[in-house]
Amino acid sequence: MILMSVDRVREYLKRFGAQDRIVETDLSSATVELAAKALGCEGARIAKSLSFRTNDSIILIVAAGDAKVDNKKYKARFGCKATMLKADEVEECIGYAVGGVCPFGVNEGVKIYLDESLKRFETVFPAAGSSNSAIELTLPELEQFSGAKEWVDVCKL
Repeated sequence: MILMSVDRVREYLKRFGAQDRIVETDLSSATVELAAKALGCEGARIAKSLSFRTNDSIILIVAAGDAKVDNKKYKARFGCKATMLKADEVEECIGYAVGGVCPFGVNEGVKIYLDESLKRFETVFPAAGSSNSAIELTLPELEQFSGAKEWVDVCKL
């Protein structure tokens, strides 16, 4: 049985007992600005998932909504230029379409990193697989639920 988007995340989050915490809105949450409006929070607390191709893998960097990737920091950490996946590659490589990319139940082999820019907040809102879903998580929950490899410092505010 193939589960799509938010159902896939809900199924994945069952192992943590968090499946019922997903919020689905009538408004789009496909961008940081739209998500902040739909969820009634500041944009910086939206945990955006940015997808990149490195020399040998596909990675997701989850960063604060107001953070931008710092090319020098990225190259120092990953040993290559920051090359974002093209929009038409994201779903195939990560498992979710642009607007719903999240760090839960991603395709096998995708490595997840959490950026230090998130550490300013007690809770953040990553997407939950669709362009109108999210889940509020503490940082320890985000770390646990995402299976993140490690925290990195590759963004600037």
